[in-house]
Amino acid sequence: MKTRNLAILLVSLVIFTNCFAQKENKKSKKGKTETTEEVKPTTPVVTEETAPVITEECLVNISLFNESAKNKQYADALAPWNAAYKDCPNANKAIYSRGREIVLWELDQAKDEVTYKKVFDKLMGMYDNRIKYFGTDERYPTAWILGIKGLDYVAKVKNDDLKKPAYEWLSKSIEGLNEKSELSVLNQMVVISYGLFKADPTHAEKFIADYLKVNAILETLAASEEAKIAEPALQTKQGLETLFAQSGAADCKTLDGIYKEKVAANKDNKDFLNSVIGFYRRVRCNESEVYFAASVAVHKIEPTAESAAGCGAMSYKKDEFSNAISFYDEATRLTTDKSLKADYQYTIAQIYYKEMGNYQKAREYSRNSLEFNPNNGSAYILIGIMYAKSKGIYDDPVLAKTIYWVAVDKFNKAKQVDSSVAADANKLINTYSDYFPTKEDIFFQPQLKAGASFTVGGWIGETTTCR
Repeated sequence: MKTRNLAILLVSLVIFTNCFAQKENKKSKKGKTETTEEVKPTTPVVTEETAPVITEECLVNISLFNESAKNKQYADALAPWNAAYKDCPNANKAIYSRGREIVLWELDQAKDEVTYKKVFDKLMGMYDNRIKYFGTDERYPTAWILGIKGLDYVAKVKNDDLKKPAYEWLSKSIEGLNEKSELSVLNQMVVISYGLFKADPTHAEKFIADYLKVNAILETLAASEEAKIAEPALQTKQGLETLFAQSGAADCKTLDGIYKEKVAANKDNKDFLNSVIGFYRRVRCNESEVYFAASVAVHKIEPTAESAAGCGAMSYKKDEFSNAISFYDEATRLTTDKSLKADYQYTIAQIYYKEMGNYQKAREYSRNSLEFNPNNGSAYILIGIMYAKSKGIYDDPVLAKTIYWVAVDKFNKAKQVDSSVAADANKLINTYSDYFPTKEDIFFQPQLKAGASFTVGGWIGETTTCR
């Protein structure tokens, strides 16, 4: 009878090891968890020592803690898990995936600091053992394990404000996984790096490098066609952009101190120069001499949209407006990013308006900008302002007031497509509405009666509604 019972038990264990479902609490950027795989006793990764023997008792303990943990009965799972972890840590990945749940529960039960520290050390050591025995797993390799270890360290460590160990683990995880990294790992690494920078300003360059690396990964993920990947990646990216912008590390003077000599030493390094000018543009340091120097250098090697825009900014600062316009037009041609095309064309419109007083050209480039980005409210506002400032359209003082109708039309359109300019648009609407033709004016111009259609002449040439 004992032999028969033992045989039944062994058959059950074989079924279990082939069907065991592993689950982790942390979700990946794709919304997945550590999922079911075929789980068999595994030869240890290490070769300098003998792998622990996987006994029948060990398999029984794995079965026991697994069933209890699945039902969240962690108190019952703890003893058999401890036994399996001690005697056969190489037997099954379940020792680590289920073990994480169990040890985190045990940590929450700790009543004093000594016990908490002991269990916390066990949690960290568990990740080391997982790397030792299962670090070459194709789906959940060492880099992935280090990421989860880092996240748990951050969440559970006490009396460590800087969390440098987690920073190292998370950095290695990202280095190994790149775009396969967990979003939480990407986010937390930059957050910790920021904390290290605040504690030690000499960490500034490393913090900037960390941010740029993670930002590049998030940009790739945010461009994914899968919404479940793109949307959370974009949210994470926006959050880190805010953190970085407010960090103080992006101060232009500080950046110049970091990059001036590097740019001079890398005048033939196209990739490095492009990364510098792209970064300077994002943090709005595009009037820096370092930004100009990098732009000119890379433009000589191989013109890009970034380098052309940098040369355009440099030319503008030197009052070389025609050159600036040429460079921004070149940048527009070289980029495939519609939002950047819109920005470059709008910049040209501003140069024509502010520096050259050419309203028709300014409107032409504003319209170009709107073709690439129909929601660019600033372009509509610029057109409206130019309409409102136009002189000499009509000699008749009443007809001359009709320009304010088309101007206000543009301000209304601006806030309709772009809520970020609504406040400015409303101020302009209130200002220029006061210049509309009055009822007395319209009495002598019956074609301007309220509700009628009217085309404003001259260079404007737009139709509006009388009011």
